[in-house]
Amino acid sequence: MTSIGTVRSYYEDEGWGVIDGPDVPGGCWVHFSDIAADGYRALTPGQRVSYRAEEAEQDGYAFRAVKVWTGDTEPAARTVREGGSGACGSTLTLTFDPPPE
Repeated sequence: MTSIGTVRSYYEDEGWGVIDGPDVPGGCWVHFSDIAADGYRALTPGQRVSYRAEEAEQDGYAFRAVKVWTGDTEPAARTVREGGSGACGSTLTLTFDPPPE
């Protein structure tokens, strides 16, 4: 179920915050990886957001957001590679010199 709430607090340096809404008494914990947006993902205290949440014990809150967005229309689900978080990606290639003869 989609709910509408207001960002109570957001700690950019730690990447998490709290959303208040009628369906999440005591507040809903939110992590930056659950913000459905392109680029740098952060929220601003007082900002109106739409969200989906689940009951879960998370850092003292009884609810945890599973998706948060700022527009009126819910964005499509992000495609996540198997085994990845979708937050970032990288590769590393190592090339070794042949052993001396």
